[in-house]
Amino acid sequence: MDVGDRRIGVALSDPLGFMATPLTTIQRTSLKNDIAEVVRLAGEHEVENIIVGLPISLSGDEGPQAKLVQGFIRRLSSDCSVPVATWDERYSTAEAERRLRQAGIQPSRQKGRVDAAAAAIILQGWLDAQPS
Repeated sequence: MDVGDRRIGVALSDPLGFMATPLTTIQRTSLKNDIAEVVRLAGEHEVENIIVGLPISLSGDEGPQAKLVQGFIRRLSSDCSVPVATWDERYSTAEAERRLRQAGIQPSRQKGRVDAAAAAIILQGWLDAQPS
């Protein structure tokens, strides 16, 4: 997931865990509703792990946005039985925008698609790092 202030981009992997694809974007309303929607999606798709992008600065520090995401993760972990892990999300949005432009899509007009594509990039990074 790519957790932002206004939206949460969501991606899924294939059943074998090889390839991540964008799934949807959750429009944020309240922490309670946002968590409930993530839990619903996790149950509907029978996910085994939830991977959340952690916005770490270029220097490697956790800034204010990372602290907000950590709070989201704490709440999600307490409300969901699925294990939650983080993955460094540096450059995921820029990469998502680049890929959408290559596909002929204007990222500035498709913010939800950018968020879901960024979630797929985050998830793919995590999948690629798992032992075979």
